[in-house]
Amino acid sequence: MAASKLPALSLSLQFGRFKGVERHRAALPRHGVTRWIRHALDIDGEITVRIVDAEEGQRLNREFRGKDYATNVLTFDYAQGPVVMADLVLCAPVVAREAKENRKTLADHYAHLLVHGTLHAQGWDHETSEADADEMEAYEIEILAGLGIRSPYGK
Repeated sequence: MAASKLPALSLSLQFGRFKGVERHRAALPRHGVTRWIRHALDIDGEITVRIVDAEEGQRLNREFRGKDYATNVLTFDYAQGPVVMADLVLCAPVVAREAKENRKTLADHYAHLLVHGTLHAQGWDHETSEADADEMEAYEIEILAGLGIRSPYGK
């Protein structure tokens, strides 16, 4: 997709206060975050991205999903049209641990999770069926390849 054809994005990029936040800020330059999300959007979007510590990540996951642990990305979608409106909350310690375990750069892992969360904000769901999971995974791989990022799934 040509850059001029990408959907418009109004982005708010927020960082909580936690130890090592500078490393996460460096992996998430505003222009990169904007590029990654715009490539995953089908229509214009208004998205807030918030990078949090494990405590805030766990609290949000517990309160909104009933799961008492910090997860890598939470998507709060408010509207899927005519403009996608959502909050994407990423838990920095979980993202850093996963990137290290999977031998990926922190930036590449954040790119994947931002694409993943943006797809959720547009109604994609990998928990409904194996077919839906396969379709979402294939689309993530395609988007990331267009961004010059190898498949996060080893395919």
